[in-house]
Amino acid sequence: MLQIVDQLAPWLGPGQPPFAVATVVAASGSVPRPVGTAMAVRADGAVLGSLSGGCVEGAVHAAALDAIASGASHRETFGYSDEDAFAVGLSCGGTLDVHVQPVLPGDDAARALAAVVARPDGGGAPVALVRRIDGSRRTAALVDDPATASEHAVAAAIRDLVGPDALDAATAQVVAVLRAGGTATVHAAHGVPGAAASPSSHPGPDRAPAHADACDEVEPVTLLVETRLPAPRFLVCGANDFAGALVRHVRLLGYRVTLVDAREVFADARRFPEAEVVVEWPDRYLATEAGAGRIDTRTAVAVLTHDAKFDVPLLRLALDLPLAYVGAMGSRRSHAQRAAALRAEGVTEAALARLRSPIGLDLGAVTPEEVAVSITAELVATRHGRAAVVPLSGTDGPIHADPPSGSPAHHPATAAAPLPEEAS
Repeated sequence: MLQIVDQLAPWLGPGQPPFAVATVVAASGSVPRPVGTAMAVRADGAVLGSLSGGCVEGAVHAAALDAIASGASHRETFGYSDEDAFAVGLSCGGTLDVHVQPVLPGDDAARALAAVVARPDGGGAPVALVRRIDGSRRTAALVDDPATASEHAVAAAIRDLVGPDALDAATAQVVAVLRAGGTATVHAAHGVPGAAASPSSHPGPDRAPAHADACDEVEPVTLLVETRLPAPRFLVCGANDFAGALVRHVRLLGYRVTLVDAREVFADARRFPEAEVVVEWPDRYLATEAGAGRIDTRTAVAVLTHDAKFDVPLLRLALDLPLAYVGAMGSRRSHAQRAAALRAEGVTEAALARLRSPIGLDLGAVTPEEVAVSITAELVATRHGRAAVVPLSGTDGPIHADPPSGSPAHHPATAAAPLPEEAS
């Protein structure tokens, strides 16, 4: 639900029709969207969001209207039917469990969403939404600052959702999801101690955990935890046409983009309206941001300056930080010279192995827009841990990566094909 909360803002005003939110709470096999993906349907038929790219949307729309009419939540399962390939389901072969919840004026879910939308920052601050999805009347609670929230604060937030007997178990699992910055269902029961949660490691909501036989009576509790962190950062260093194209592309992936260049005549904000533009030596800017705690393991850096006096100090620092992605543009000759200069500055071979240079995937890219596609593709591959990228038509493995633990998460890949020299 947090995924579409900003779009839902106009639906939360006084006098608006009720609506329902359908959320993916479990997924298996080949499915296009991860746990937490949401679609909202208003009583007048209006739709926000999508769950599957189209193959189950009609049935979900009807289920949402039913939930609005009845005022009750329920769960739907959609999968592929071998007997009838045209039946409602996922032709890709996967299975989705979807929780359909009406959001009625004054209920817990409506209040929680309104609280997120009403924040002075426009809803961009870190927050987590916890919902009970096993039929409980009390359905939603918010957790502020999820990455740093104490167990006491989490317990206070979810107390009314789970009751005193299941509180310790639920709190431990919810905290584990919040620390990872992820989205997952968690399961607890009266008197059963909690364990770390993951999107795929828990039993279904209709089954007690394996260790539940330690209790005489067990009442399962199933929660959906959705965590929203601030947008990850992407630092583009070097104000040129390639940077302009790259800024536009990475914005589509949800990054907060900063363009840094020490040359004021080129670092003109009017040239890069989709980025925050900073006139500063890139290495000094990165050092300042890192020292202030504004750089984290989701941050990506692309060095497009082609100038050793900018590149070497910046890359020396960037490769010493636990960043998600560090890439540098240039020919293979430029890369060799740059690597030699970095070694002379004390950069280790292990650190140099993290450098994506020449930057991007081998797509034969030449123009700024094509090079931006190449870099963005490498960024996506790195995020999902794809070390070697080949056409989907040439593979027979899973199409979709396993959902990352973070939001969004980045996983280091071990190798990547570079751009040809002609494109750098």
